[in-house]
Amino acid sequence: MVACQQHDETHPIKEQIETPKVQNTAVDLTLMCQNIEKNMAEINDQRTTFALEQINQDLKVCLPLLKLEQQKALLKLSLEMYDDFLQVTRTPAQQIAFERYAFDMAQHPTIHQSHFEQLTPRDQYLLKHQGQAYVEVVDTGNEKLTYRRSPDYLARIFAPYMPEAEKVFIENLAHQNIEPALQNQSLQIEPFEVARRALFWESYIHQYPQSSYLNDAKILLAQYRYFLFIGSPKSLVSEDYHDQYSVRASSWEEIEKLAQSDDSELSKLAKKFIHFYHMSDEERRQNMHAKKSENAEQQLIDYLNLIRPHSHKNCLTDAICL
Repeated sequence: MVACQQHDETHPIKEQIETPKVQNTAVDLTLMCQNIEKNMAEINDQRTTFALEQINQDLKVCLPLLKLEQQKALLKLSLEMYDDFLQVTRTPAQQIAFERYAFDMAQHPTIHQSHFEQLTPRDQYLLKHQGQAYVEVVDTGNEKLTYRRSPDYLARIFAPYMPEAEKVFIENLAHQNIEPALQNQSLQIEPFEVARRALFWESYIHQYPQSSYLNDAKILLAQYRYFLFIGSPKSLVSEDYHDQYSVRASSWEEIEKLAQSDDSELSKLAKKFIHFYHMSDEERRQNMHAKKSENAEQQLIDYLNLIRPHSHKNCLTDAICL
């Protein structure tokens, strides 16, 4: 009986002890989420990767509690936060030392470089801690190196807590932009991958017409269509647009495969592309009402109704269009 009595008496006491703890946790959580914007705004070029990681952990807790508009406001703040964190002021000599050191490390990561001490203290810190808190060093072309926040950041920190349309957009664009698609005006991906991405964005637009990223998906679709049928300034699909044999073999092969399928808008464009190369110059002018002065590239762009890549929006570096 004593044992039973003790059990009955201690149980309510245990509940009384635990209840304030739960309330305090709820209060702490509310306070943390209320302060997150302020804490993000306080991140600057003097802070550590540990401070970033702490905010990223807080974001994972707070994001599931927010509506999409609030999530996207924090997403915008996260861009500014990383921009501030990765700011480095260098002299011209320090700039040369940074690029030399970072490029050498990319080529020979095990070799200790003697000019490390010539770097700014901030560069020394960031280079030592690259890979932490989604901080990377990337080659932007012509051996110019810079810091960036990995595209994986938004895919891991934000996407899991967003509606499906936004989640799918961010996760897929992050994956596509881990490595550059375009560098020094030259395509870094094969026609097969260009076609795969164009088909993905075409499908995304049909599947998620209510997505808040719908317009950006349309920009991406237009961009990859252009890459597939025209190329880039230093990776042209054709040099003179004369006939099939003036088209890069890998591009022709991929476009021919697309033309044989019937389930996409891209397939229809592929059929038109092949038809264009089977026409004579005179047939092109007659069928497209083209002027004699119009070059063949412009004729093809008009015939396929392609849009030249946007210059005001960059969709090829992060998990969203910037």
